[in-house]
Amino acid sequence: MAASSNRIMLGPLVAAIDQGTSSTRFLVFNAKTAELLSHHQVEIKQSFPKEGWVEEDPKEILQSVYECMDRTCEKLTQLNIDISNIKAIGVTNQRETTLVWDKETGEPLYNAIVWLDLRTQSTVERLINKTPGKNKNHLKTGLPISTYFSAVKLRWLMDNVEKVHEAVLSHRAMFGTVDSWLIWCLTGGKKGGVHCTDVTNASRTMLFNIHTMDWDPELCKYFDIPMEILPKVRSSSEIYGLMVSCLGDQSAALVGQMCFKDGQAKNTYGTGCFLLKNVGTKPVMSDHGLLTTVAYKLGRDKPACYALEGSVAIAGAVVRWLKDNLGIIQTSTELEKLAADVGTSYGCYFVPAFSGLYAPYWEPSARGIICGLTQFTNRSHLAFAALEAVCFQTREILDAMNQDSGIHLSQLQVDGGMTSNRLLMQLQADILCIPVVKPSMPETTALGAAMAAGAAEGVSVWSLNPEDLTEVTSEKFEPQINPEEETSIFSSVPLGFYILGSMFMLIGAKYIAGQCESE
Repeated sequence: MAASSNRIMLGPLVAAIDQGTSSTRFLVFNAKTAELLSHHQVEIKQSFPKEGWVEEDPKEILQSVYECMDRTCEKLTQLNIDISNIKAIGVTNQRETTLVWDKETGEPLYNAIVWLDLRTQSTVERLINKTPGKNKNHLKTGLPISTYFSAVKLRWLMDNVEKVHEAVLSHRAMFGTVDSWLIWCLTGGKKGGVHCTDVTNASRTMLFNIHTMDWDPELCKYFDIPMEILPKVRSSSEIYGLMVSCLGDQSAALVGQMCFKDGQAKNTYGTGCFLLKNVGTKPVMSDHGLLTTVAYKLGRDKPACYALEGSVAIAGAVVRWLKDNLGIIQTSTELEKLAADVGTSYGCYFVPAFSGLYAPYWEPSARGIICGLTQFTNRSHLAFAALEAVCFQTREILDAMNQDSGIHLSQLQVDGGMTSNRLLMQLQADILCIPVVKPSMPETTALGAAMAAGAAEGVSVWSLNPEDLTEVTSEKFEPQINPEEETSIFSSVPLGFYILGSMFMLIGAKYIAGQCESE
């Protein structure tokens, strides 16, 4: 009787598929309280066929979604929660990761090329060289020409993979980011699956005009990509079939943090680090190396909102590197303890530019460096330097964002897997000199997708009014240094010096390449 009563009290439930770079999760929330009821997570394998290449298996990604859904529903049933109360499912995904598949067979034509991948560097250089003034920036897209975005990955697939080339010529090819692949498969696949994406994911392809809010024929011609292979662009919150919402992961986190007002910002600490600031219904173009992107469009008839974004390629990935490549830790949780044991990097600085430098430099040729080593340096100092690296990169982006918007943030809302590291959060508050606010429920990316799904027209079981979600609590990390100490920190280790290491590595790499060519 009590179990039956509990089921009734729970009311409508909303689920989210959170397909990230490192793992897939399926999470189920109570639509009235935003309480996370159950979830399941499966890690995703990455392959590195060549230096700078990063790939994932599209079939493994899809299978991980099925497994997470099955296991979560099993857990809910064990908790005596009626899964028929799930009224909507949202999707949030790693952005820019690029797939092409055959619409007749349903088979992927190549591995997914992950957003971190650098194989398109020569393509990017060629495109920049043919652009008037060698300008990296596209005002239509709000993005610089970079290996980061999907169009150059798609161009590489069309040029280098025979199966893709043939499928395009025979009108069988479908292009999409991970959201499109999942939605198509989950809504029927080759038997009538919906081929769509949302405005947030489309805005990361370099083929989407953020002013007209549609694919741009001129941009498609520039990259020589046929528009017929592109998915239909929809809003972030509407019924696509089985799925009800779709948001790129960083936009989903912005929604999950309820940053609905101009000037509100969040930073997500995942594989990379992504700081987004809501700038309202008019795009703000950056003069300081940031991206202008679509934040969300929560309904077909709702206006699109935009964001300034600063992207860091390597954040949580540095922890994985320390574990898998150097073996100085066995688990990610060890990093905090190691760093806390010394409480300083002792002059050791780490620039983890494994995939080049993203915002605000956009230099794909830069490489990582560890400097300031002495005989006293040990793995604990390196662990601390790795945490500082994440914080320094975030500080640099925040400074650029303050300059672009003219409004300084009074606090930073944070989420993502790395926020469980309390030392990192305190370091970040100290280095930014503003409070860092972490929600008690860290799954804000999935929460944002669930919110958009539950609030969609035709579902309407979730309120997007922050005042209606009073049970969502947070923890605040206050800066523990005074302004004099801040000046000392950034005069002794200015961010320009921090980045200089990567610039030297870049110059050296180009010099060596030139010497090799001349020989």
